[in-house]
Amino acid sequence: MDDLFRSLARWTADVVGRAHAFLIAVLVIVVWAITGPVFEFSDTWQLIINTGTTIITFLMVFLIQNTQNRESKAMHVKLDEIIRSTRNAKNSLMDAEEMTDEQLDELMEKFKKLSQVHEARKQRRISESTTQ
Repeated sequence: MDDLFRSLARWTADVVGRAHAFLIAVLVIVVWAITGPVFEFSDTWQLIINTGTTIITFLMVFLIQNTQNRESKAMHVKLDEIIRSTRNAKNSLMDAEEMTDEQLDELMEKFKKLSQVHEARKQRRISESTTQ
């Protein structure tokens, strides 16, 4: 069942992520709008578009979430491999997605400070090289 859902989610994401899918959706809305006068803008006429778009949106949320989860996992695996294979990398970051929000915030602050120190050193080197 998981393989079937994964295949369906991947296929659906590929199909609905293209321009022609958007154009089909626009065409459906245009046809619906044009038929308004024919059906005298009745409650049923309005209910058709409301129900259709609600059902499609509801189902797409699950398909898109599945696709994003899979892509996120793949990205984590790739990044973990890069971290693992880089000599001076902090291997503790390989499980960063398991950290609490507070731990992640602490890491962000630490890396911001490191970045600022690095940028200051870079600026000093540039100014020293221009004055010589």
